[in-house]
Amino acid sequence: MREGPDIARIASLVGDPARANMLSALMGGTALTASELALEAGVSLPTASSHLSKLMEGGLLTLASQGRHRYYGLAGPQVAGMIEAITGVAEAVGPKRVRPGPRDAAMRVARVCYDHLAGEQAVAMLDRLVDRKVLLRDDKEIRLGHSAAAHFSALGIDVEAKARRPVCRACLDWSVRRSHLAGTLGAAILDKILAEKWARREKDSRAVVFSPGGRRQFERVFLG
Repeated sequence: MREGPDIARIASLVGDPARANMLSALMGGTALTASELALEAGVSLPTASSHLSKLMEGGLLTLASQGRHRYYGLAGPQVAGMIEAITGVAEAVGPKRVRPGPRDAAMRVARVCYDHLAGEQAVAMLDRLVDRKVLLRDDKEIRLGHSAAAHFSALGIDVEAKARRPVCRACLDWSVRRSHLAGTLGAAILDKILAEKWARREKDSRAVVFSPGGRRQFERVFLG
């Protein structure tokens, strides 16, 4: 037996269509109940419960209880990054399950990727921050530039606060096939966009829809 991580086990967990749909549904960053995930997967509740048990055993999900309800979520950014990367490969080389529609177009422009912004707008934002040397990018790794603390502090974002996960992390964007910004900084930027009401989450979707004025503000602050 070869030594190292058991890739086949994780691949088998993600590879089942029902489980893949459940994991994709949780990429919006919102925890869901077993009943909600059963609807997303198109399976019965008992079948969904069996799938969820396997995903829990595989370490891909977490479970939180609130009153009588139990909510499932992705186990963390690393799992979300894996799903985003697999989606990118499927988009590039795999057959499409459905004909793209309006929601697909909106998702390509801007969407939630677990807890940060993804899509064309997010990729353009990272490129601009790197061009301005606010962020530095080497061999697909991203780190803060010398001016980053002051730059983001002026926006009300503290990049020096201690965190359990990286401040900056590259996340391969499935629709653009280039990296957008993840990590605690990526999450903080999405929080600001929504708090300032520059954009809103589209109901029952991961799409992030900018208002005309909000898009101008976003572009002024992050793309200017």
